[in-house]
Parts: sequence; C-alpha cells; structure tokens
Amino acid sequence: MFSIFLRSLIYNVLFYLLLVCWLLAIVPTFLMPRTAIMRVAQLWSRQNTWLLRVVCNVKVEYRGLEKIPKGPLLVASKHQSMWETFALLQRFDQPLYILKRELTRIPFFGWYLIKAGMISVDRSAGGRALLKMVRQASEEVRHGGRQLIIFPEGTRRPVGAPPQYKPGVAQLYASCRVDCLPVALNSGLFWPRRTFMRYPGTLVVEFLDPVPPGLARDEFLTRISTAIEDATVRLVEVARREQEQLFGRARNSASANA
Repeated sequence: MFSIFLRSLIYNVLFYLLLVCWLLAIVPTFLMPRTAIMRVAQLWSRQNTWLLRVVCNVKVEYRGLEKIPKGPLLVASKHQSMWETFALLQRFDQPLYILKRELTRIPFFGWYLIKAGMISVDRSAGGRALLKMVRQASEEVRHGGRQLIIFPEGTRRPVGAPPQYKPGVAQLYASCRVDCLPVALNSGLFWPRRTFMRYPGTLVVEFLDPVPPGLARDEFLTRISTAIEDATVRLVEVARREQEQLFGRARNSASANA
C-alpha cells in the first residue's frame, strides 16, 4: 500500500503542475478561435491519461467508440470520479459542459472556460436561470453542432451507491432533440472521490447504444438510467475481481520477500 500511496502522491503533484503550466502557456489562445482552447484541453486530458498509466499503473480502455454519432449530441455519463470530467474531452470534437458560475471566476482557469464557450449557471438564481441554461444548451447543441456532456445524477456518486438521476437530463433531452449517448464506467474504483489515492487496474469507459430523440421524458429517463446502471454494475464487478487478484498477488509477493 505504501507504493500506491507514493505513486498517488507523485501523480497528483504532476497533475497540478501540468495544469498550471498549461494555464500559463496557452494565454495566446485568447486571440484564437474557440477550437484552439479545446484542442489544448484535449491534449492536456491525453497527457493526464498517459501519466495515470505510467505513474499509477491505471490503464484506460474505451469500448463502443463506434457507437458515438457524429455531429450534435447529448452525452449522459455515469459520474463516480473527477476523472471523467476531463477524460471525456478526448472523445468529442466540440465538447460542451454546464458548470457552476463560481468556476468562471477562477483566474486563468475560469477565463478559459468562458473562452471555450462553456455554459455557467448561477444555482442561487432559481428556476429562471435553469430555463435560460436549457435554452442556451439547446442552441449550442442544435445549431452549434456541439456535444453536451452531462452527468444525470448531478454529482459524483460512490461506487455501489443507489442511483439518483435528476429530471433535468430529460428536460435537456426534450429541448435539444438529438440523440443521447449513455456512458457507463468504473472510474470510482481507481480515482475515488474525496481522496488523492489512485489505485491500479483497468479503468473502463463504455459507450452504449444511443437513444433517439422523441421519447416521452419518463420513458427516456428510465431507458438511460437502466442502460447506464446495468452496464456500470457489470464493469465494477469485473474490475473488483481483477483488483482482488492484483492485490492478492502483491500481498503474496510481500510475504515471500519478508
């Protein structure tokens, strides 16, 4: 476990150093089109995925890439970790996020979010702000051709916790009127929330069958939640067995060398 602790510490230091370096290095992108910032963000995401593998022995496997539709899209992903908030950037041409307005006030980081055309929401403003957010998101997706990445549960959920899907995703689906791509994953086993520890193994992201537009909201919510949860349970079960085998071999090795 000390080795995992040390590797996790090294990774986190490198993660934030890399972030700060990029925030300073890409100042010139303010004078360029929005796509310039997005390409840098995607490069940063790939670098962190590479660091995670090299430093912490966390391999990342993407499944179902052929199921990702081209053009405007609603992406509904399981949310277990901070990892998917930046890792999914790599898989879409014009990714779009909805985020707390407070994030846009962070020097450099927040300025880039604004430049990248992300949608900020003042949660204290009530229903009127949410309606404005839905209209803005719909405009960006339908007419801007962007891929809106959302987390239907609204916040990170621990592995195995009962799902809590919010009705907002159904409202966005009805407004955007495009395909919705469900995404299952097991990232919480390798990058748990509220800790800096990073555990070795194979992190899997699985893109599921797209849901076409036009379904009733209740039917849509039931369909995506069932698909995401069933696939996530399967991915978690397999990964847990692999982790048990990995840690079991490590304990046996340590005992043999004692």
